[in-house]
Amino acid sequence: MNASPPGAGQGAAPPAVRPAAPPTERLTSRDFLFFLAARAVARLGDAMLPVALAAGLIAHGLGAGGIGLAMASYSVCFAGFVVFGGVFSDRTEPRRLMVTADVVRVGTQALAAALFLSGHVVLWQICAIGAVNGVAAGVFQPGVASVVPRIARDVQGANAVIRTAESLALLAGPAAAGLLVATVSPGGVLVAHAATYAVSAGCLAFVRLGRRGSRAAGGTAPPVGYFADLAQGWREFRSRSWMWSVILLWMVLMVTVWGPQTPLTAGEIIPRHGADAYGLVNSALGGGTALGGLLAFRLRPAFPLRAGAAALFGAALFPAAVGAGLPVPAVAACTAVAGAAVGFWGVMWMTCVQTQVPGPVLGRIHAYEVAGSLAMMPVGQALAGPAAGWLGARVVLLAGAVAAVVVSATLLVLPAVRGLRRVPAPQPAPPPR
Repeated sequence: MNASPPGAGQGAAPPAVRPAAPPTERLTSRDFLFFLAARAVARLGDAMLPVALAAGLIAHGLGAGGIGLAMASYSVCFAGFVVFGGVFSDRTEPRRLMVTADVVRVGTQALAAALFLSGHVVLWQICAIGAVNGVAAGVFQPGVASVVPRIARDVQGANAVIRTAESLALLAGPAAAGLLVATVSPGGVLVAHAATYAVSAGCLAFVRLGRRGSRAAGGTAPPVGYFADLAQGWREFRSRSWMWSVILLWMVLMVTVWGPQTPLTAGEIIPRHGADAYGLVNSALGGGTALGGLLAFRLRPAFPLRAGAAALFGAALFPAAVGAGLPVPAVAACTAVAGAAVGFWGVMWMTCVQTQVPGPVLGRIHAYEVAGSLAMMPVGQALAGPAAGWLGARVVLLAGAVAAVVVSATLLVLPAVRGLRRVPAPQPAPPPR
């Protein structure tokens, strides 16, 4: 998300396993379709959650502060635990960890639904549930990277299809949640959310993984113990200048663009044009991201990050359009282009991570890059209000657009990023007989 877990080879006999299917070229294989269904359904539920949580907490008089605390309890625990989850993913069978994480979230979301349906909603309990969900997501996320190369040799095509399906789910989720809130209740949405995790766990349980390559492929001797694994993951991450340089630049984008973008665009669009216009803009973002995934399925550049960085210039159009005060149709069009740019970059990036990094350390390296990418998002969100109060929201958004252009240009001039060549997916060892 194995027959020879990374922690093996320390004197114990390898555990008995059933034969695993090798990766397939076809993206219609049984294993890939089960994994795709799991990701799409889980994303649909995740997109429903903010609507249900906001509506439910507001209905119980907890307001924006309560919503912020509930969401922060998840984000902090996820960002704080995902690196440890990467070690677990590399040391054991990631698919089992992913199924376990989903089962845990079935229980937590069912408990949250019961609280809302009973009318007994206490903020600390909702925050505690969010914290457990964040830890479960930290266990789950590293496996997402390591599963794809083990079920599909066309890693870029697989990532493109997954990105497109997830984008469509994120597009449909808020609308479905709004309908359920209006016709049932926020608790009913949480019941549906718990059900999406149950479906995800069921689909993942049927996925068979090809074996990952030798641990020696990572270029270092097998470490002994959990913290040695953690340290090895950091060394592997630090040794790839193309990776850490992208993450450092991504942190800049989090502070200047994506952290402030949601609160400031909502504050600019909703008072002037209404919530419907804001919904249209968000739908355009989701549709554009899906389009970017489709483009990434068709285009196979020899230098993936170079192509992705060139496309990423389009990400500046969203904050620029809102900051310039353009009419809603123009903002929606610019937002769709920005979504396509980010979607295309995302597939190029994930494909490089999955094909350039040896399987035995992939979970840890993915965890480090996810943690680094998300670390500065709360900073950007926290600074958005003070910066807007000092400079004006439109000025901050236009500054974010400039920052997006500068970051994209910097990516193109960095030799380690610009010169990274496309490589085929690493070929795992044949399945055990």
